[in-house]
Amino acid sequence: RGRCCVMEVGERRDRALDALGGPSGPSSALDARNLCVVCRDVTRMTGAGVMLMSGDVPRGSVCTTDEVSASIDQLQYTLGEGPCVDAYNLSQPVLEPDLVEPMVPRWQAFSGPAIAAGARAIFGFPLLVGGIRLGALNLYRDRAGPLDADQHADSLVMAAVVAQTLLSVQAGAAPGRLAAELERGTDFQYVVHQASGVLAVQLGVSVAQALIRLRAYAFGNDLDLTEVAGDVVAHTLRLDRDGQDAG
Repeated sequence: RGRCCVMEVGERRDRALDALGGPSGPSSALDARNLCVVCRDVTRMTGAGVMLMSGDVPRGSVCTTDEVSASIDQLQYTLGEGPCVDAYNLSQPVLEPDLVEPMVPRWQAFSGPAIAAGARAIFGFPLLVGGIRLGALNLYRDRAGPLDADQHADSLVMAAVVAQTLLSVQAGAAPGRLAAELERGTDFQYVVHQASGVLAVQLGVSVAQALIRLRAYAFGNDLDLTEVAGDVVAHTLRLDRDGQDAG
């Protein structure tokens, strides 16, 4: 039985790699959006997104398949909560088959806007290569319901394939720089990271704590996170330690 299961995983992986461009997966000229399209199609979901994270800070989306998946990634990036964030932090899948009527309510800030965007079920799978955590694969469906056994198995395989692909592509980049293949067509909001650094210096806190203050101000004032970050970088907005406008 064990050999059968191993063979099944291998067959799933081969199918995923074929969909991405052949036995070795995608070439160095990575089509980021195709990565998410394959994740969506292989798992038979409505949409997919891939989010990179570093430490406890989301870095941004590598790809999304549609407006809903883009909104889902943006919400998680802005709010710092959701299935990708939890999957990354816990290093295990986080499954919510019914956002509207969950058995255990969670993601109080995220769930409402995600439902309004069109998601009814949402699933996060960590991107892991050995002990390295890269981010998470986000899958959503426009109707409620759990993943079936095949979808769950395919999602685990796709997360592993995506993680290995991203690590291989990034291996050729200069230290501290994102690979050009990942930058093309991706949504990394560098101004937010710049603002987090500026605020961290101003307040004498960590970059992660500075990002929390940026998020709190944006959420509390119903503003886009990138707009707030741009004002901080331009020095037209200065926040105090409580995340309020210091004037």
